[in-house]
Amino acid sequence: MEFRTLNVSVDLRDWVISPPAGEMGGNPEGGAVPLSSRVGDAATAGGFRSTLPPSALPGISPARGEISHVTVCPEIAADIPARDALLDRAMGPRWRKKSSEKLRRGRLPAEGLAFVARDAAGGVVGTVRLWDVVAGGRRALLLGPLAVDPDVKSGGIGSALMRHAISAAKRLGHGAILLVGDAAYYERFGFSADKTGALAMPGPYERHRFLGLELAEGALDGARGTLVAAGRKAGRERVRAVA
Repeated sequence: MEFRTLNVSVDLRDWVISPPAGEMGGNPEGGAVPLSSRVGDAATAGGFRSTLPPSALPGISPARGEISHVTVCPEIAADIPARDALLDRAMGPRWRKKSSEKLRRGRLPAEGLAFVARDAAGGVVGTVRLWDVVAGGRRALLLGPLAVDPDVKSGGIGSALMRHAISAAKRLGHGAILLVGDAAYYERFGFSADKTGALAMPGPYERHRFLGLELAEGALDGARGTLVAAGRKAGRERVRAVA
């Protein structure tokens, strides 16, 4: 199957899986439904070229499915209201009270690691951000929330955002990504609980759903303790913008 290089576009394949809902929206795709439509591939300001096919990412094995297109690009300030509204629709207001939020509050996302997915009209239909944390003395990234507009679930948008975020984090030299979510969904991207047993979140969470992915071999070896926020602090005005 041919992968085409498109400016500000990412080729994606359908993935067959249907886990239950979880902290980061469970399966943002909403079930095992084949791709059948094209999600906007119009050029978007602030976008960039991606040449890495999904199968080149660590721990990822694409399943059968058609190729579609989704515009994945860096988040800009003007996206924030639409992003927050999307999160409320996809996850409900509870997303603001998760343990992960304690590590995000008052901070900016890791530099260059906040992305949105856009439809053909330029609307925000998906979001993912990564945040700087310290895990037992080792620097890492915390991923989340990952969410897709409920109206366009089953289009592979969540998978496209995940692959794009992982690729960008590796390209920028980060060693590991952590998250709290459903293993049945995130294991396709290489996440597991194998190296998170000695780590902890700063609030209530289900330990078996605390997962990690090493982008550099051994990045989480020996990591112990509770995660601590390590990202850039946001000013008062910017806190409202990135909440």
